[in-house]
Amino acid sequence: GGGGGGRGGAPPPPPPGPPPPPRPRPGGRTVTSPAGGDIPVLVTVRYWAAARDAAGVTEETVGAATLAELFEVVAARHGGALPALLRRCSYLVDDQPTGRRDPAEVVLRDGATIEVLPPFAGG
Repeated sequence: GGGGGGRGGAPPPPPPGPPPPPRPRPGGRTVTSPAGGDIPVLVTVRYWAAARDAAGVTEETVGAATLAELFEVVAARHGGALPALLRRCSYLVDDQPTGRRDPAEVVLRDGATIEVLPPFAGG
């Protein structure tokens, strides 16, 4: 009576193939691409002046589909004075000012650049 035919007991290597898709970062949502698959929306955030000091970085990549979601992600990531400061900042999305629009309605495209401009002294 033969058995399992194993030689050595090591499990076989996994079959070759594409690596599993990267898991979205906490807070990073996905959007449905025209091709039908979900893709993470990754944007570049650039901090200026006091916002840069509060964030501790000049620039970073964040997974966020709206400006409101971006606020949540960076506030959770950096904490400290940044969450309160974000509420007073002005924003440019691909060089277009967002004005007083509801951040939840400012939809970000993959690859967008968001400039975080804190209020300037004397203004």
